[in-house]
Amino acid sequence: MEMTRLGVAAAIALTCLSASAVLHAQTLVKVDGSSTVYPITEAVAEDFQKSKKNSIRVTVGISGTGGGFKKFCRGETDISNASRPITKKEMEDCKVAGVEFMEFPVAYDALTVVINPKNDWARKMTVAELKAIWEPAAQGKITNWRQVNPAWPDRPLKLYGPGADSGTFEYFTEAINGKSKATRGDFTASEDDNVLVQGVARDIGGLGYFGFAYFVENKSKLAAVSIATEAGKPAVGPSLDTVINGTYQPLARPIFVYVNAKAADRPDVREFVEYYMKHGESLAKEVKYVPLPAKAYAYNLEHFAKRAKGTKFGGENKVGITIEELMKIEAK
Repeated sequence: MEMTRLGVAAAIALTCLSASAVLHAQTLVKVDGSSTVYPITEAVAEDFQKSKKNSIRVTVGISGTGGGFKKFCRGETDISNASRPITKKEMEDCKVAGVEFMEFPVAYDALTVVINPKNDWARKMTVAELKAIWEPAAQGKITNWRQVNPAWPDRPLKLYGPGADSGTFEYFTEAINGKSKATRGDFTASEDDNVLVQGVARDIGGLGYFGFAYFVENKSKLAAVSIATEAGKPAVGPSLDTVINGTYQPLARPIFVYVNAKAADRPDVREFVEYYMKHGESLAKEVKYVPLPAKAYAYNLEHFAKRAKGTKFGGENKVGITIEELMKIEAK
């Protein structure tokens, strides 16, 4: 009899613990993915948690856009930060795992090419010069600045860039080299943008690229390169204004969050996404990204309320898409 009572008590305790664990899990919103989108989502998460008096926790990880989608499409996260649209393969991975998703652009980024501030010769570069440096054929061959442009000094060229799981890496290689992930491999790669900042800041011959917010945060240590789409055309530097007016090309790009449709039915995820869209404009500006027009966030809220699933990008990057063009896509 005593053993029976103990067994019943244990079963009840186990059930209570399980229920408690489920309840606790529902108060945790898991986000992962792009390091570029991280500053915005982290700012939103901090403000949201304060507004909820920390009754809902939001964790924001950084494993790169590709790494984030791997977790997202396995159902391990609720939201995925992405610095480029979801790919066809990732869409298929999500489909196989039964993960349906919603796509929301949250801001614009000026992907920024940076050099050491003591570098006074490459403040302006053409897309062709960047390609000559970064294309696969340059591996082991283009190792000196003078090889790129005879007017530049005879100095070693040291390269720093995001790793292969990065959406920034994928966007840059497609925009500059003409094919996503097509690049030389002999460069210092890291998913941590601060590692790239430190590398270029220490090396007068260094050149790297990452999101605009990381440049702004470290502009005392770095210089941004102005980019000309062709020789003879004006070189344009990254800034809020040049992204808004569409002249910073081809490295201005929308950045996104993807929401697991099933997770969106949970109150904690729903409230966080709604908070994101209501405050995303001001917080994107606060962390030095280019906010979308107010109506874009209104579209996002409408689409979220309707649980509008899928992507409007067809699994492909749209290199050089302007804010105006994005708005036309989102309005459909």
